[in-house]
Amino acid sequence: MFEGTYTALVTPFSGGEIDYQALGELIERQVEAGVTGVVPCGSTGESATLSHEEHERLIAFTVERASGRVQVIAGTGSNSTSESVRLTRFAKQQGATGALLIAPYYNKPTQEGLYAHYAKVAESVDLPQLVYNIPGRSAVNITPETMARLAELPHVVGVKEASGSLDQVSRIIEACGEHFTVLSGDDSLTLPILAVGGRGVIAVVSNLAPRPLIELVQAAHEGSWPRARQLHYQLLPLMRALGLETNPIPVKAAIGLLGWASDELRLPLTPLREACHAPLRAALVQAKLLPDVKG
Repeated sequence: MFEGTYTALVTPFSGGEIDYQALGELIERQVEAGVTGVVPCGSTGESATLSHEEHERLIAFTVERASGRVQVIAGTGSNSTSESVRLTRFAKQQGATGALLIAPYYNKPTQEGLYAHYAKVAESVDLPQLVYNIPGRSAVNITPETMARLAELPHVVGVKEASGSLDQVSRIIEACGEHFTVLSGDDSLTLPILAVGGRGVIAVVSNLAPRPLIELVQAAHEGSWPRARQLHYQLLPLMRALGLETNPIPVKAAIGLLGWASDELRLPLTPLREACHAPLRAALVQAKLLPDVKG
């Protein structure tokens, strides 16, 4: 069900409030580029700083603006199982295509606790659900063995895998079978994850350069590996630049440089350090998103 290129949307702010006009324009860029879908309220969207009301309105706005032209996978995860159920139910009511649920952070549940968390959401809401495994943010790793159990739950259809381990990706694909979708959660690992059986990516870089990433994924699906590798190395400098500091600090700065929206962040995130501006700008120039002033 979920295959291709999905963009983990930034949430633009202006004066401390969500800038819905800018967000609408960002969504239109994604639709026009041809992405498979967009993902609001994820890590890139600073979901941890959104109020409950903002979270819900952001999901509703994105679904309405997408208007069925692209899929909408709403970020509905929380470290509270009951809140995850509530947000996932809301996403279904609004017409989202699916939900993305981060592993409960801070609580540090056991593998059994992780299973019980996702099982509760799955049994409560009839909506396709993706597990989001990102140990660097959640402080827990969902093991391949637990993932195999989750793959048997109704409505749990796949995982956004951001452990950074290709070995773990391979083990998940081996354990869960072809009916379970693995999407890359690390931009720079998209190509190797596709090579071992992944079906797509939920990306940060596609906020800026969706078309080459779309082409990379399509080339891999078609078995055109030389072309996929060429696009991987074409995008790699920009991917690296977006890792100069904690996501979404660099991508917000890039969007500000491009004039698409403010680079405003919510605390505890702070603006991109001055030392990082030159390499970020250089990557945007190399990607032909900014003009080369020396040229």
